[in-house]
Amino acid sequence: MKEVRDIKYINRDFNDFKNSLVEFAKNYFPDTYNDFSPTSPGMMFIEMAAYVGDVLSFYSDTQLQETFVQHAKNPENLYSLAYTLGYRPKITTVSEVEIEVTQNVAAAGSNYEPNFDQALVVSANAQLKATTSGQPAFLIDQSIDFSFSSSLDPTTITVASIAGGNPAEYTLKKKAKAFSAEVVEIVEIVANAEKFKTITIEDTDIIGILSLKDGSDNFYSEVPYLGQETVYDEVANTDSDSNSVLNKLTLKKAPYRFVTRFNAAGNLQIQFGAGISESDDSVIIPNPTNVGIGNADGVSRIDHSYDPSNFLFSRTYGIAPSNTAFTIKYLKGGGINANVPANTITQQSSVTSTATDTTYQGTLAFNNPLPATGGKDGDTVQEIRENSLRAFNEQGRAVTLQDYNVRAQSLPARFGTVAKTFVTKDEATADEAGTSLVSDNPFSLSLYTLAYDNNKKLIYSTDNLKKNLKNYLSQYMMISDSINIKDAFIVNIGVNFEVLALPSYTGRQVLLDCIQRLKEYFTTANRSINQPINLARITTVLDRVKGVQTVQKLQITNKVGGNYSEFAYDINGATRNSVIYPSYDPCFFEVKFPDTDIKGRIITV
Repeated sequence: MKEVRDIKYINRDFNDFKNSLVEFAKNYFPDTYNDFSPTSPGMMFIEMAAYVGDVLSFYSDTQLQETFVQHAKNPENLYSLAYTLGYRPKITTVSEVEIEVTQNVAAAGSNYEPNFDQALVVSANAQLKATTSGQPAFLIDQSIDFSFSSSLDPTTITVASIAGGNPAEYTLKKKAKAFSAEVVEIVEIVANAEKFKTITIEDTDIIGILSLKDGSDNFYSEVPYLGQETVYDEVANTDSDSNSVLNKLTLKKAPYRFVTRFNAAGNLQIQFGAGISESDDSVIIPNPTNVGIGNADGVSRIDHSYDPSNFLFSRTYGIAPSNTAFTIKYLKGGGINANVPANTITQQSSVTSTATDTTYQGTLAFNNPLPATGGKDGDTVQEIRENSLRAFNEQGRAVTLQDYNVRAQSLPARFGTVAKTFVTKDEATADEAGTSLVSDNPFSLSLYTLAYDNNKKLIYSTDNLKKNLKNYLSQYMMISDSINIKDAFIVNIGVNFEVLALPSYTGRQVLLDCIQRLKEYFTTANRSINQPINLARITTVLDRVKGVQTVQKLQITNKVGGNYSEFAYDINGATRNSVIYPSYDPCFFEVKFPDTDIKGRIITV
């Protein structure tokens, strides 16, 4: 009968293995071998076996360690784990800066007004360079139109020169956002079709792909993963709200698509799909005839697991290119060196501008009055670990009400400006509302929004803005959620106050300081939908103004009709314990015209 050996499985290092082998030999081979001196041949074999065990144990521990993002040390493994958890490591981070763009135009007509026929339109992707060491490049990705002006995109006009007592030239000035990047263009040749074809761009400080086009002028769209078939598409808005909503945002199918990822060496890899069919099968509607194709094994195939996104092995993962030349434009730059000082981004590297009259085209100039900030080098090992764990928990989804608030206000400005948002449970769908249900979905939410007009006053969101917001949020919603986008009510208010000034201060200056402090307090940007008005806090704000001895009177009034909102509000009825509460339906308290709606006076004892 075979003897059962007592084998140890907890040994981890050389000495543990050696001692265990010695004990094993003493217990099971006492008559065969008993010379355990360090110089004996038997001990040589025991130590060699212990050495092999120690090495294998080390590799086992290392391989196990490399499967956890918290402990992985190999850069390739760390990057792979980061992508698996949904985090995209950063090779470089761009710096951002505000650029002042100026040009001169001549005075025209009997009124000596600016000649806007000479106003330039600077095309998007204007390339600038700083005068500092290394001359880091900066990019303005939005077009600049000097002939257009609004509160959101103002054109400042100043007199540049005078002739005969009248203006001869004017200086037009606009502000634009720029980030540290330059455009690099390369051409890659692709021969035969290859499933999941991968192209590697070997360069440093790569930010990302700007555009990718094949030889047939098909533009490829970047997606987070190849299984995603829809991408955002934007078209110019020609409706009446085009001044506030520049583009319409829609979703479209994208058979021409790719994904990108960085490797540990900092190179960017571009990967395409596996579709190689010549026929257009990018859209296939499942039906019993299609799903049952190839089910030749009878009963044994009935419970086969079909992939609903690719049950015919079609080009769901995108088209695999073949026999074409790709024109790839990508951005590179950023880093610590891109944090350049003020007044250094002045050189024009590649700028295109047009105008009806190009006489003053040579006066176009750029400058940064403030330093560029935010640039840094790529993620450290620890940053990749922490960011990966965070990304895994986030999953790019809107889960909480705060998530929806932040995501809605993250809508890119070219699709409209969402000034204020407020998300709450949709009471119209709740059982406790006591009304007929709009929807049976218990996870239905109401998203209340307000927008800005050209004067940065609150208005109701236009239909195009709501459609853009709907399409934008659709990519981040949980599958169980539904959202009703609604308008919040605007309640316009005025502020009347009386303060007693200290004897040593000028009453007029104290009054101006109080009004300015209230303007800052009631600034629309600092308040949110459904935020109450705390009268005690306003009193404290006035008390802190230098020269104010005490606040004698503070009154909030409702402004209705004319240039104000059409909705009246019972301020006195909504006041409890010196707090003015909003209505049951979400509303926003707005001081629409601060210069006239905030009134005060200095009183004497």
